[in-house]
Amino acid sequence: MTERENQLPSPLEPLPEDWQTALAIVAHPDDIEYGAAAAIARWTGQGKRVVYCMVTSGEAGIDGMHPDEAGPLREAEEIASAGVVGVTEVDFLRQPDGVLEYGVALRRILAEVVRRHRPEIVITGNFRDTFGGRNLNQADHIAVGRAVLDAVRDAGNRWVFPEQLEGDLEPWGGVRAVWAAGSPGAEHGVDTTETFDAGVESLEKHKAYIDGLGWEGWDAREFLEGFGRQTGQRMGVAFAASFEVFPMGWGE
Repeated sequence: MTERENQLPSPLEPLPEDWQTALAIVAHPDDIEYGAAAAIARWTGQGKRVVYCMVTSGEAGIDGMHPDEAGPLREAEEIASAGVVGVTEVDFLRQPDGVLEYGVALRRILAEVVRRHRPEIVITGNFRDTFGGRNLNQADHIAVGRAVLDAVRDAGNRWVFPEQLEGDLEPWGGVRAVWAAGSPGAEHGVDTTETFDAGVESLEKHKAYIDGLGWEGWDAREFLEGFGRQTGQRMGVAFAASFEVFPMGWGE
């Protein structure tokens, strides 16, 4: 084997699709749309239920717009974006954008969401320190991803946050795995060739946010094609999305 072949990324194992309900928890509106939305479109097209949960409203994300104006605008863009890929349930927890902290308070909030929606799969974004190489991750992404892992386990333990267990809310230990989209540690993927266009349209719905970034000449399709084709090569398809899998439960 040549030195170049040694450096090639390993093939991605296909994600299981023998489930019916997923909950996607991310820090900001638009986090799902940078690659994972095309996978969501595939799954909703199979008749699966996918719920979105935004921990913040992304209100601190547009430099030229006050948070009081930006928050509702970004929520509206996310609802429209979710609709493109077949998601009709979008929760906004309205925690403070840009200053999220990993800890018990965030775990408590997320455990309640898991208990309420009772998913089999929980999806989040990359929460490693980088996106690969020297590209540093954002603090909110890291805090939310870490809290998601713990909150999923918390949700199944009736003695953790027991004050939530009133009325119809019960412990939920039925999450099989947490999938982190776009992680540099990803070893799994999903073929998004047929739903790639929906993923592009979904990202384009975040027009105010993208315009606010001031990226002259930036094109959503071109951006997503770069990552999608690279990941697709690892699965032998045109386009794919990658995920790092964290099994929940012993022996998984």
